[in-house]
Amino acid sequence: MVRQYSNGDIDAVMQIWLDTNIRAHHFIPSDYWRTNCDMVRELLSHAEIYVHEDECAKQIDGFIGLNDDYIEGIFVKETMQSKGIGKQLLNHVKKVKPTLKLNVYQKNEKAIKFYLREKFNIRSENIDDNTGEKEFVMVWN
Repeated sequence: MVRQYSNGDIDAVMQIWLDTNIRAHHFIPSDYWRTNCDMVRELLSHAEIYVHEDECAKQIDGFIGLNDDYIEGIFVKETMQSKGIGKQLLNHVKKVKPTLKLNVYQKNEKAIKFYLREKFNIRSENIDDNTGEKEFVMVWN
């Protein structure tokens, strides 16, 4: 079930954020993600967030974070990936946003394939100033 984020979700969401970033972005040192945890925790209080919660276990297994029409990220627990959770989260926000944009690291091939399958188009590419990694700018509308 997809629902609106509440303040009590912060610890679960941050653990998913950290674990998923470290695994999906093996090309970036894990200390980068750990160092940014406090900043991200603060930024989450200003973001539009929806979580996917297992209805039986009442555990959060994924979330999507937005800043207006920009997807800051979709994060799903490793053990729950490839089960349609990311698609459910994305479909939820597609119902309320006419356009969605995001940046994705070019080395994150699994994410790029997911977004292309979900009808996002690559509009341009740039370099992430924080990591020096190449990324695609992708748009859905």
